[in-house]
Amino acid sequence: MTETNAQRRAAAFRRTREAHQSEVAEDYVELIGDLIAEQGEARLIDVAENMAVTQATASKIVARLKREGLVESKPYRSLFLTEAGARMAEESRRRHRIVYDFLRALGLDQSTAEADSEGIEHHVSNATLDALQRLTTRFASGAIDN
Repeated sequence: MTETNAQRRAAAFRRTREAHQSEVAEDYVELIGDLIAEQGEARLIDVAENMAVTQATASKIVARLKREGLVESKPYRSLFLTEAGARMAEESRRRHRIVYDFLRALGLDQSTAEADSEGIEHHVSNATLDALQRLTTRFASGAIDN
């Protein structure tokens, strides 16, 4: 059975909606993991500051992450990633790094590559990430001029 144009479009839009639903969680768990690595802890106030949101907004999102089993905390303590949260953070970090390295290999400056990779990482398939990684390796080896 041949897929119609409408079915292809619908699948693409569905994938984009799914990526939008997970990107906030991915960004927050990645940030919490980074804060723990950099500062030894991830406090809600630091999360809010780094995400450029109010503490109330950060608290609401962290509560959702707790319900989803990605983050845990104890009263008057910092935030911690669960095993599932740590896996999500590492996968998000890996995707980010692949896109960032590719953009830098294209010749983009660090600031632009960082800003652009922050959004792209959530919306590319694993097949596209693999292709970006292969091209980045070819750029680095000199097989392709940028």
